[in-house]
Amino acid sequence: MSTGPGLGRPDRADESPDEQPSGPGGLGADEGAPAPASGGTRPDPGSSPGTAPSGHAMWGNTTSGTAENVGYVPTNAGAQPPGSRTGPTQGESELVREALRDAKVSHETAVTALKAMAGRREREWPRPDRCRVITIANQKGGVGKTTSSVNIAASLAMHGAQVLVVDLDPQGNASTALGVEHHAEVPSIYDVLIEDMALADIIVPAPEIPNLFCAPATLNLAGAEIELVSKVARESRLQRALDAYDIEKFDYVLIDCPPSLGLLTVNALVGGDELLIPIQCEYYALEGLGQLIRTVDLVKAHLNQKLRVSTILLTMYDARTRLAAQVAEDVRTHFGDVVLNTVIPRSVRVSEAPSYGQSVMTYDPGSSGALAYSEAASEMAHGGAVQ
Repeated sequence: MSTGPGLGRPDRADESPDEQPSGPGGLGADEGAPAPASGGTRPDPGSSPGTAPSGHAMWGNTTSGTAENVGYVPTNAGAQPPGSRTGPTQGESELVREALRDAKVSHETAVTALKAMAGRREREWPRPDRCRVITIANQKGGVGKTTSSVNIAASLAMHGAQVLVVDLDPQGNASTALGVEHHAEVPSIYDVLIEDMALADIIVPAPEIPNLFCAPATLNLAGAEIELVSKVARESRLQRALDAYDIEKFDYVLIDCPPSLGLLTVNALVGGDELLIPIQCEYYALEGLGQLIRTVDLVKAHLNQKLRVSTILLTMYDARTRLAAQVAEDVRTHFGDVVLNTVIPRSVRVSEAPSYGQSVMTYDPGSSGALAYSEAASEMAHGGAVQ
């Protein structure tokens, strides 16, 4: 039996071990080696260990490597060092905290990013003549409804606007991201819809950001769909609560909806004046869009004539794929000017932030996701300032 690097190559058994190809199974560096991953290039043999091939993100990098293609430069600024974390522990994962514990952030990078954000905050954004009530809805899950609600709200609040986030999703993810407690004993939007509690009794300030407030959701809201069926004026209970509350003290009210077209979402559509639709830049995201628009038309015809689709936000944009560009082009062709110029790139920092009870605007203000959401919020503020 032959031994050495050429094991399993009887056709080369007469060669010495030094003449036989090296590597597992006797395959050399070029002979029969697996092809590189799609879209990638083989790294330069002379490159130093740990250097990523051009166009690829390193393992452990904290942001998507695609942000630069849509005009944003990702940084590692703003990561929380071990032991400095604040905020509630609900909804957090020990696994996530362990994975993030060793994140290293350059002091110079952090300082530069924070100075840049401070300069941006000094520029005043126009405030609307009256409160804008914006419903953020899409019956497809995972398209960025909650993420967009929280980060747009945080960005608007950072520029001086008074903002209220109404968490209408039983999962309570918006409450978690804003660092607001939302366990079963906390008064929540469920009590407003089902028990006729006043909205003023449940609104609490977000601890991390001045001018930002939240009406939290608890798991009790999961049963509200069934309980609302027997209620009088079941489709307009949120609207009645908003009308009874002096919402003019706020510049913006953002209503975060669950991923469905049930009674909770209908309440949000009846209670809002504007509709913001986040659309993931993938084919499946377009399939249910027609049904959502039909529901909006029905609500507008029978329950809320003021409702209009004012904003469409493209999320999770991956510039490496032609599909993302095609979806973005199709959406812009169909909806025209209501589609924001800013697109939200895929960013790991955006996903990490809620595990610290923060929005990405405070967790990593220099990341691609934070910069993109800031630009999107700026477009909304400047485009709809005059009502």
